[in-house]
Amino acid sequence: VRLVESGGGLVQSGGSPRLSCAASAFVSGRYNIGWFRSAPGRAREGVSCINRSAGTTRYADSVKGRFTISSDRTNNTVTLLMNNLRPEDTATYYCAEYYGMSCLVDSRQYVHWGQGTQVTVSS
Repeated sequence: VRLVESGGGLVQSGGSPRLSCAASAFVSGRYNIGWFRSAPGRAREGVSCINRSAGTTRYADSVKGRFTISSDRTNNTVTLLMNNLRPEDTATYYCAEYYGMSCLVDSRQYVHWGQGTQVTVSS
């Protein structure tokens, strides 16, 4: 499975960019896709995840109510809509996947990772 993120860039505080994670192929719908972020001086943080079969989602407390994850199974894409961005959301965002019954916002579960896309929020 190859994952490619897109949609990052420079965004003003309060902005609402949309990140996409395009996957080369999924054998079945029971794949979990997660979004993670890394910033200098901060530990990698799990942001959100979705189980593509059940549609169940999870969010980190830091983004709950502001970010929305969704999956389009017709084109193997998972989207992260980020609303009301804050400067502390500045990071490189990665999508990753693993096969399982439900998603966890825990990077240790994930097998394949994308290269990341930078999101910079200006105040």
